[in-house]
Amino acid sequence: MSEPSLALTKDSLELLSLATKARDKAYVPYSKFRVGVALRTRSGTVHVGCNIENASYPEGWCAETSAISAMIMASDGAGSSEIEELVVVAEHSQPITPCGGCRQRIKEFGTPETVIHSADLNGIQKSFTLAGLLPAAFDLKAEE
Repeated sequence: MSEPSLALTKDSLELLSLATKARDKAYVPYSKFRVGVALRTRSGTVHVGCNIENASYPEGWCAETSAISAMIMASDGAGSSEIEELVVVAEHSQPITPCGGCRQRIKEFGTPETVIHSADLNGIQKSFTLAGLLPAAFDLKAEE
């Protein structure tokens, strides 16, 4: 199998724009660290999320969790809950990637070839496959 294309496309740039808008809605009264995510499913639907903090750390939600929740709530089958591409954006000295828990959540609904773009406010800075970010993912699925 060939390596999936990590090249930026029109769809990638649309996800960046939506993730940046989602970031602006983040509820972060404690850390002030805004994160936005936009994901596209295999069927082409797009879902966004932002981080949501809570005074009782760590009860908040990561932006990826929020976007995945929106995806599940809107899912109607036929690839509508299979993540194909995702952009995570935050203002930071270097582009961030999903945390370990979110990598595992993305794995639940993605494939090793799922593309994850890491962006800052200047745009997409680096791209990865899920397999590259989570090479030894936990999996309960039975071997066939």
